[in-house]
Amino acid sequence: MLASLKRIAPVTQRKHSQRIPPRVFHAIRAQQDASEVLISWIQLGVVTTFAVLYAVAPKTFSEDADFAPVPWVLGIYLAFTVIRLMLARARRLPDWLLYLSILLDFSLLFGLIWSFHIQYVQPPSFYLKAPTLLYVFIFIALRALRFEARFVAAAGTVAAAGWLLMMLYVITHDPQHTMITRDYVQYMTSNSILLGAEFDKVISILMVTLILAIALYRARELLVESVVERTAVRDLSRFVPTEIALQVKTADQELAAGEGEVRETTVLFADVEGFTTLGEGMSPTDLINTLNEFCTAVAEPIERFGGVINQFQGDAILASFNLPKADDAHATNAVRAAVAIQDILRDRTFGKSIVLKSRIGINTGDVVGGLVGTADRWSYTVLGDAVNLAARLEQMNKQFGTYILVSENTYRLVDPRHFQFERISEVQARGRLTHTILYTVRDVPQH
Repeated sequence: MLASLKRIAPVTQRKHSQRIPPRVFHAIRAQQDASEVLISWIQLGVVTTFAVLYAVAPKTFSEDADFAPVPWVLGIYLAFTVIRLMLARARRLPDWLLYLSILLDFSLLFGLIWSFHIQYVQPPSFYLKAPTLLYVFIFIALRALRFEARFVAAAGTVAAAGWLLMMLYVITHDPQHTMITRDYVQYMTSNSILLGAEFDKVISILMVTLILAIALYRARELLVESVVERTAVRDLSRFVPTEIALQVKTADQELAAGEGEVRETTVLFADVEGFTTLGEGMSPTDLINTLNEFCTAVAEPIERFGGVINQFQGDAILASFNLPKADDAHATNAVRAAVAIQDILRDRTFGKSIVLKSRIGINTGDVVGGLVGTADRWSYTVLGDAVNLAARLEQMNKQFGTYILVSENTYRLVDPRHFQFERISEVQARGRLTHTILYTVRDVPQH
């Protein structure tokens, strides 16, 4: 069984490593490394338990005996467990050391069980009745924390082989008195051994190992899929809003382009003032680094106040409040984000000590948000007249010498306790038939 699973495991690992990106493989490995730390702590707890039980258990052998095996076994195992814990925390546990750990686990257990006939001055068959054998299943199950069937198979194989050696020692210890019986009652009430009962223990160990190994093999497939999905959602959220990435992951049915949601939304459109001219005197590398710094700085207050960035359009940013993430105070929060952006830009520089200013337009209205594109490639966006007007307001800042322009629709929804507005003008935006009253924010109170 061990040989078969050892052949399967590397093939499975190669299959996973070929099927998934290296970053996903490393994420799984990080989970396994963390599991090894947990395993080491549990092993430390087990050896501590054994030491306490040994300390309080009555000892029938002479205190002057030349050799007491249990303290030596416990001491060696304790030292190994501490070293193993240190290596696990340092992520330096090669496979050969993991297999050695399994071997030492069962050497400790069977060494303790073997010592019982010495401790209690009984024939070797005495230890075959010890309930301490149940710890075998703890040590086997412990290997399941790593989510690799081969280590469970190794543990079960070592356990079965160890118990067979324990039986062999009993039978060969005194060839004249093998202690073997076929009477079950005599077996239960004396130090006699019933070979069938001992083989039942071996079969139970192997069957539990086989079932657990198969379950782990299947569970590992689910683990890989789970890590792949989690990584995909995290990566996808860099291209689309996090809420949309989660919808893609949890949707009952496959999403399709053209499906959208209509909701009253406050749209914020921000653009860097004079960025085209600024870029003429910068290298492409400095330009992109400066732009990335600006986007990072602006994104923070938008997300802090509940907005969702839908698009980075060169040096412009399109964000929505209340779509796709619900927000009853979307108008107020959009203005809060705009004011916070201006505060950030006033207090810092970008790139090589460059001062950037941003014009912001804010408007509220019915907007549709959804996936747009072809059957093979999608993009999430928000569309509607309200979006277009927000973009127009951003441009009108140049006309009125302002840096924040708010439409009347937004102005009516903003909580008046937070801001003081100044009416700027009533205009007819390009491409629109109706007039729009414009406001800007003045004398923002400090909170």
